[in-house]
Amino acid sequence: MAYQTLDVEPLAGAMGAVIHGVDLSGELSNQAFDEIHQAFLDHKAIFFHDQNLDPHQQIAFGRRFGPMGAYPFMEGLPEAPETFEILKTEDDKQNFGGAWHSDMSFTTIPPLGTMLYSLEMPEAGGDTLFANTALAYDALSDGMKDMLDGLIGIYSAALKSSGGRAKRFEVNKSMNAKNMDQVDMEAEHPIVRTHPETGKKALYLGKGHTVRFKDMTEAESRPLINFLSEHCVRPEFTCRFAWGVGSLALWDNRCTLHFAVDDYPGQRRRMRRLTIEGDKPV
Repeated sequence: MAYQTLDVEPLAGAMGAVIHGVDLSGELSNQAFDEIHQAFLDHKAIFFHDQNLDPHQQIAFGRRFGPMGAYPFMEGLPEAPETFEILKTEDDKQNFGGAWHSDMSFTTIPPLGTMLYSLEMPEAGGDTLFANTALAYDALSDGMKDMLDGLIGIYSAALKSSGGRAKRFEVNKSMNAKNMDQVDMEAEHPIVRTHPETGKKALYLGKGHTVRFKDMTEAESRPLINFLSEHCVRPEFTCRFAWGVGSLALWDNRCTLHFAVDDYPGQRRRMRRLTIEGDKPV
């Protein structure tokens, strides 16, 4: 679409756009926000550089999209409990989010979107990859689409396939984790969900959180989960965002996957995250 007030630069053919010339610390006009919201729907992930946001300003921008959500396994900041920091220090051996996933798909009502703001970045590296799962669904054969229609996935927070969530936080001691006794929480969602705003269908699964299909065993489910998960992240469905200090990203969890690249050993990367409440996938 043509934007009247924004300079929107597509990041890749599949998805993603950088929005230039917007100061998110101030009050956005309704027209400017409406165009930002439309760019979010059009491109599925939007990015801003050179922002200067305290936690409350980040929350204020997030609330234009909807109420704030909460992440069950991290303590919020004391001054802004709706947000928390994602930190990898020089001594940490593993990052947070280093696998393809959609945030909190293991909850009954997963978030609409996630907003991440960069505070400290390594000299090079620390990019984030994104995949357009609506485009991935469109590329499936009609026979596969018919087979997936009505299929329900079981989504788990446990991360058993990668050693367990509690174990991951033991490795990354810089993260302020909580509720490790609740890591077995599960939810049921359709493998193909319909976007509540655009009406487009998208695949909704990932190897880490999707453990099986309803009424099937993990062994029976795994081959199809693996195929669909790998299909979603084919290069032609993806984009890659290179952060700078003061960059902000907002992505649509209803039709994307993302992956935080862990390629900066011995360096710090510190981010501030919030999530925006969504609705039950259908």
